[in-house]
Amino acid sequence: MNHSVPLSLYVHIPWCERKCPYCDFNSHENFNPTLEQPYVAALLNDLEQQLNWVQGREITSIFFGGGTPSLFSPKAIASILDGITHRLSLSEACEITLESNPGSAEARKYSAYKTAGINRLSIGIQSFEDDKLERLGRVHSANEAIRAVDMAHEAQFKRVNVDLMYGLPHQNPDNALSDVQVGLSLGVEHISWYQLTIERNTAFWSSPPKLPAEELIEPMQSQVARLMAEESMTQYEVSAWSKKDQEARHNLNYWRFGDYLAIGAGAHGKVTLSNEVFRFQRTRQPQHYIGQFSDPSAAASSHGLKPIVSADLPGEFMMNALRLKDGVDNSIFEARTGQSVEVIAAQRSALVTLGLMDADSTRLRATDLGYRHLDSLIERFI
Repeated sequence: MNHSVPLSLYVHIPWCERKCPYCDFNSHENFNPTLEQPYVAALLNDLEQQLNWVQGREITSIFFGGGTPSLFSPKAIASILDGITHRLSLSEACEITLESNPGSAEARKYSAYKTAGINRLSIGIQSFEDDKLERLGRVHSANEAIRAVDMAHEAQFKRVNVDLMYGLPHQNPDNALSDVQVGLSLGVEHISWYQLTIERNTAFWSSPPKLPAEELIEPMQSQVARLMAEESMTQYEVSAWSKKDQEARHNLNYWRFGDYLAIGAGAHGKVTLSNEVFRFQRTRQPQHYIGQFSDPSAAASSHGLKPIVSADLPGEFMMNALRLKDGVDNSIFEARTGQSVEVIAAQRSALVTLGLMDADSTRLRATDLGYRHLDSLIERFI
């Protein structure tokens, strides 16, 4: 076991009030509250099966994602966290994030979630304009979104993220800028700002909306970048901006190729065992997942670890690490992959010559030009 690799835990809650037309995550409508307790039991039985992989290692972050985790009651979230803390050691500064939609019914539970042990909220707003929200199939209004952020602060959350999207149907650069201005005015410490993309297996893929022309996207990005800088928000990852020391620790662990256990329907995990790196995935259907992990003995043969081929490790590492604005030190590449950084020396040298990667020989980092063409840059390593 490699105790030097940081370890996180992802918890997937797979239900939503309504499936958004752009969403390709494993989420399901028509949540039945009677499934809450069987699902909590399945999560903890699943975790039980993963303990042998990480004995003696501390959890540095926990992330409840979905779906809409805030559909679950605070009591259920508390039960999950109690089960986790009885099985694993949490670091003193463990970040525990819950994703939430800003509907009024969910926002009223924020104080109870904090009491349960959640110390960071991530609120999926997407836009502060009602017409944009309607086109995105969201179930909340702009006013509800603003009120939800206020309620998060009233509940004494010190770490609040809002998710916003740009490149939306009928959006122009001024609309995109306005959304971010509203988010900043609410005093949040972190903004995740994603470009809408049309993914397979979504309603938008089958019936695509008309998106802004490509020549409108660059002004959106440049205007928002200037605004963020003026407000002391630093871009540390392709889609993430934060105040000083407010970066999402859980996501940083992903991009630095750390390890993460994963429980829940459709959850993906990664663990390093005896200097070999493995991935695993859970079954996607919630009912199947509950049945599979209904008791610990039934789940004993369900680990499904698959090794990452040694030749693929450098590409997988770079695909994650280059998303970070500051990149990573060479030593992290070597610690996470078990390989010398010299295995990517040829690609790196060529990209430095093209002005796409930093010439600093101690770090793996894209230049500003490389960052603007990140997909093409990453392809050089895959």
